[in-house]
Amino acid sequence: MSYAWVGPPTPFNGTNAALGGDSSVENLNQWFQAGDQAYIIVASAMVLLMIPGLGFLYSGLARRKSALSMIWACMASSSVITFQWYFWGYSLAFSEYATNGFIGDLRKFGLQNTLGAPSPGSPLIPDLLYAFYQMQFCAVTAAIIMGAVAERGRLIPALVFIFCWATIVYCPLAMWAWGANGWGFTWGVMDYAGGGPVEIGSGLSALAYSWVLGRRQEKMMLNFRPHNVSLITLGTVLLWFGWLGFNGGSSFGANLRAVMACWNTNLTAMFAAITWTLLDWRLARKWSMVGWCSGTISGLVAATPASGYITPWASVVLGITTGVVANFSTKIKYWIKIDDAMDVFAEHGVAGIVGLLFNAVFAADYITGLDGVNTGALPGGWIQHNWKFMYIQIAYIVACSAWAFCISALLAFIINFIPGLKLRASEEAELLGMDDDQLGEFAYDYVEVRRDYLAWTPAKADPEDRPHQIPQGERHGIQSHSEMLEGKEPSESSSDGHRPMPHAGDRHGVAFEKAEREKAGEGVPEDRMPDTKAQ
Repeated sequence: MSYAWVGPPTPFNGTNAALGGDSSVENLNQWFQAGDQAYIIVASAMVLLMIPGLGFLYSGLARRKSALSMIWACMASSSVITFQWYFWGYSLAFSEYATNGFIGDLRKFGLQNTLGAPSPGSPLIPDLLYAFYQMQFCAVTAAIIMGAVAERGRLIPALVFIFCWATIVYCPLAMWAWGANGWGFTWGVMDYAGGGPVEIGSGLSALAYSWVLGRRQEKMMLNFRPHNVSLITLGTVLLWFGWLGFNGGSSFGANLRAVMACWNTNLTAMFAAITWTLLDWRLARKWSMVGWCSGTISGLVAATPASGYITPWASVVLGITTGVVANFSTKIKYWIKIDDAMDVFAEHGVAGIVGLLFNAVFAADYITGLDGVNTGALPGGWIQHNWKFMYIQIAYIVACSAWAFCISALLAFIINFIPGLKLRASEEAELLGMDDDQLGEFAYDYVEVRRDYLAWTPAKADPEDRPHQIPQGERHGIQSHSEMLEGKEPSESSSDGHRPMPHAGDRHGVAFEKAEREKAGEGVPEDRMPDTKAQ
């Protein structure tokens, strides 16, 4: 059964405030609704799914020779963040014992004093659950930044950067926005699910890292296109699904504000997708799946700081505005000559700024009160004649942008000069591909493809003087293909009109057939043997 008053379901009685009670003698769940806790646990899992979503998105956008390295970078960054957040990240970002307004202390180091007390974010869930949920936010932000290493960055130095970045960039930004004593939070900044820490933090940090890393080789950029649009779409869908946990869960309970946040998230994303796709169509006169995905992501980003504050009709306006602004912002990297390969700055940094500005204009007090905790606590924006929020939001945007870019650039410069941690791979490695240079595995097995190709079409030593050793019709592994090249109908080989199944040698090409015959002790006719000398 729910409750009818404003605030938590059961007010915390204050005993053993550090831990929220003694679980050896009392039930610490008594202060919270089981439904709220279950919802945030599920939302945490949804946000976690955004990390492989980013990996697939970046993988599809890159060349195939660097495809797996992008997935590995995103997944490995989440491993680093999990350790950092447990070690001291949560304490530095959300320790309520620090009063400096800038960064937390180490009173919650290693999850000390983190158990059943009401969380710093909301009295609806316990501190321990809040720490787990916020860890996913930090991990997603780090994975977004890993797009900056695309096709030319070494992976281990990037992970060293991510650990340091989470400590000295993300934790202060999170403290400013959501910490109980953070300067932004106490000043009245409206940042629902992370326009500052997550979106500006990732967009400006990725821009700084790309700047330090340098541009990809120009000769490698000719005719560049994403190698796998299906992977891009899969990644976008996973991000979209996870974002409903990202924004919906930031109400910290199964309540109407969560429902409104999900509504606003979808509206903003879909109208941004439509807008971006139309803008791309005006240039190419063809519909773009990559354009739809880019618009969707920019809309999801813009909804991140705004979905828990603004009305649904304002979300429609936000989606259209974001689609236009973020689309044109992809040109900024050419003006400033920074190779932001995955457009992290445009789709995350710029779109996050747009969402934060919309809060100053379109925030409504009845939207924030839908969680049953903030009823009557937060005023609306310009539509309710609260004019001060524009300069509050602008000051917050400037502070987050400056901190994220400057500190990230400085950090990347320092790491780049540490022996063994040079950020950039060699020119040869870039030509070869990051999968081959940095990993022991490949997204696509070139060795097998090349082996199969050589088996079917063996090379010739002298193209002018020597004919192919293998007749034209026998260069194909499938028997019916060979027959068609020889002018036969496939039905000629079968009295019932069905094509016969090719035998093992035909299914795998000449090289396989040769091996099968040698195993059986049979020779291979000379006219069927590939020219091994030429190969």
